Amino acid sequence: MNARFDYTAMGFITFDALCRPVTQIPPNGDTYFVEELTLAVSGAAGSAVIVAAKHGLKCQAVGGLGYDDMGDWVMMKLGKFGINTELMQRCAGYTTSSSLVTTRPDGQRPALHKRGATDGFFIDDTQIDRVLDTKILHVGGVGLMNRMDTGRTEEILAEAKRRGVITTLDVFASTAADLPKVERLLPYTDYFIPSEEEARALSGLHGNRDLAQFLLDRGAGCVILTLGAQGAFYSNKDGTQFQTPSFQIEVKCTCGCGDCFNAGFATGLHLGLSPQECVELAQASSAQNATGLGSQAGVRDLAYTREFIATTPLRSNV
Repeated sequence: MNARFDYTAMGFITFDALCRPVTQIPPNGDTYFVEELTLAVSGAAGSAVIVAAKHGLKCQAVGGLGYDDMGDWVMMKLGKFGINTELMQRCAGYTTSSSLVTTRPDGQRPALHKRGATDGFFIDDTQIDRVLDTKILHVGGVGLMNRMDTGRTEEILAEAKRRGVITTLDVFASTAADLPKVERLLPYTDYFIPSEEEARALSGLHGNRDLAQFLLDRGAGCVILTLGAQGAFYSNKDGTQFQTPSFQIEVKCTCGCGDCFNAGFATGLHLGLSPQECVELAQASSAQNATGLGSQAGVRDLAYTREFIATTPLRSNV
């Protein structure tokens, strides 16, 4: 299809301040020293759209920001990567969705999050054609988009499917209470990409095949479970099913790894790669991300990602 954009990411776009290593919060008014501190655009849509842009896709970001310094910085950073921001909305009465991330020595990243304009943005009827002028539509952050989650996201995904746009979907730290929101979207979702933990929370099940089947039965075209150090599990409604190992790396920070996986997978779809190659590119994007502090920090460009695949050993745990 002819489209203005290769990739559109709609949803959770956040401002992050990260530091490492953090083992505990200083008591009283004390100060602890850290080795690294940085800023990043993150979120299930924010991280994904930047990685896709780094891989050479023509991208647009769709979401909400506040009228504040964090929102100004996010807009500057998106623009730096050549991402179109015409559908980024400044939402009156909301701050920019923002997090303080305290990365642990093992790469885990407990965070303090201030909900913000991701809850406040809304795509009206006059903007839908522009949102869908894309080959791939990624919706990231279901459960955090209060105004969109009430039915508008479903309408946009349904129209995307009608027009032949490839659709991918991710959630935000889902609980069982989020299942109705997600379930409405699955019939219009070509690729649903939750973490194993999120799929368990949504379904109450545990085995990867059972988790995937639960979601396929509710309409998803394909389910890809991200398994952290255990790799990824792919299950398509056409019967294709496989698990792949992760790359062997030294982990610095896992913030945004799932979001970078989404973008790597979309890059593979854009390039017309096989399912196995799409997952490989997704895992390489996620693994590179984990080698730096802050979402996308370890991702450079598509050539570097391909070199990473060729030169980085796989873990032998699958």
